[in-house]
Amino acid sequence: MEEKKENASSRQTPENESKSIETSSSGFIRWIEVMGNKLPHPFWIFVWICIFIIVLSGITSFLGVSATDPSTGRVVEAQNLISGEALRRFVEEMVTNFAHFAPFGLVLVMLMGVSVAERSGLLAVAMRTVAFSVPNKIVLPVIFIIGACGNIGSDAGVVIVPPIAALIFAQMGLNPIAGLIAGYAGATAGFTANFFIAGTDVLLAGISTSITEQMAEGMEVSATANWYFMIVSTILLGIVGAFVVSRFTIPRCKKFDYYISDDTPTERASLTPEERKGLKRAGIALFFYVVLILILVVPSGAPLRDPETGGLVPSPFLRGLIPILFFFFAIPGYFFGKATGTIKRSNDVLKFMEHGMKELSGYIVLMLIVAQFINLFNWSQLDTILAISGAEFLQATGLVGPLMFTVYMVIVAGINIFMGSGSAKWAIFAPIFIPMLAQLGYSPAFVQLMYRVGDSITNCISPIYPYFPLLLGWIHKYNKNLGIGTIISLLIPYAIILFVMWVILLFVWYGLNLPIGVGEGIYIQ
Repeated sequence: MEEKKENASSRQTPENESKSIETSSSGFIRWIEVMGNKLPHPFWIFVWICIFIIVLSGITSFLGVSATDPSTGRVVEAQNLISGEALRRFVEEMVTNFAHFAPFGLVLVMLMGVSVAERSGLLAVAMRTVAFSVPNKIVLPVIFIIGACGNIGSDAGVVIVPPIAALIFAQMGLNPIAGLIAGYAGATAGFTANFFIAGTDVLLAGISTSITEQMAEGMEVSATANWYFMIVSTILLGIVGAFVVSRFTIPRCKKFDYYISDDTPTERASLTPEERKGLKRAGIALFFYVVLILILVVPSGAPLRDPETGGLVPSPFLRGLIPILFFFFAIPGYFFGKATGTIKRSNDVLKFMEHGMKELSGYIVLMLIVAQFINLFNWSQLDTILAISGAEFLQATGLVGPLMFTVYMVIVAGINIFMGSGSAKWAIFAPIFIPMLAQLGYSPAFVQLMYRVGDSITNCISPIYPYFPLLLGWIHKYNKNLGIGTIISLLIPYAIILFVMWVILLFVWYGLNLPIGVGEGIYIQ
């Protein structure tokens, strides 16, 4: 390790290389950064969208815009929201729209449980243990898989995995900057993939359900709607991500100098006795909890099965998945915290849950206006008219199947570079594309799945992504001369290659007509 430090310090970045790094952030990447920074907060974007919907409803109503629902033959006419009746309805129902907004309670409850596991230290220790305990031969795919699965604790994977990956790379004799890039790419580009049901599943399914409840079919999109597809995606993410690291990232990072401080661990960090004790107790608690859930679900006539059919799809188990997941995180988090000392009193659990709610304050404010937008769009009936017209247009142009899917995902991926909030974007896309593609026979769960692929893949290359400044700070600890352009250029191969991987996987899934989640398929059943 001492030899490595000497090599790093003796190969200082030349002045001309420093200049080239600075100028690499110009051109298209610089344009993306500038344009992204000019966008207002998503709250104000939705305010303007609501105003636009209201004005458009008045114009279309005056012009007599309508569409015929091909499934029922009913003529759907645009409704004027610039009227006394609409104003009275809005004033009377604004609070109800917000309070009854489907994603609201789901996300709050889910993240309260996750906050106990995260703030007690359980999530960080569990991910660190897995990352440092695997053999070097499979460490690259494991880093990507852990990064993707880290979204089970909201953004925990983005915060925890890159620094751990940097240390692992350094201990393998590789440039730690390559580890930071790999860990960040796995946690951001693979944000939507997971082996487990995560907050993303709950959030997007809630928005989807708020749309499908207003459709004639009244379908419900559960948190497990995309689970099967995402499990396979996580495995492929690890394999393909490891290829990108070996083929592109590590070779490119060889030319970058890096400095390792004296206080950086030179050996794989071992668990403290308290952490070992905490993991053991958390594991035992989780085991008994899982056994309890299995008893309540697996046997015929179990209380969490459908009382009429005895099946699991649909069932109280799937509809009650959020409280089940709440205890899945909170119980082991509590036992870990008690063993390690992060939880000394029962009130500490409440503080952890309160901390999780504080982090959601921005989300709560955003949902206030998102709920109004969805209801205004529905009241105007422009969502139905647009869906019918859009479906007719797609049918007329022949843009259906894989080509339509690809265009849809590319559009989402492009917008994601400028607009970071996944829930905000889905709240815009869902009212349009769920009814539109439902006209063509595609299930809301499948439309949501395609959105998740596009929304996830460009996170890593967005300079306005909330955690991009954190990546800059980490990299500058090793090399202060690397600029934004250089860093994004290191991340671009992940966005392109992983997107191609996901599109191919989607086409295979589509061609074989496989189920994409629990009780969910590609087509409306």
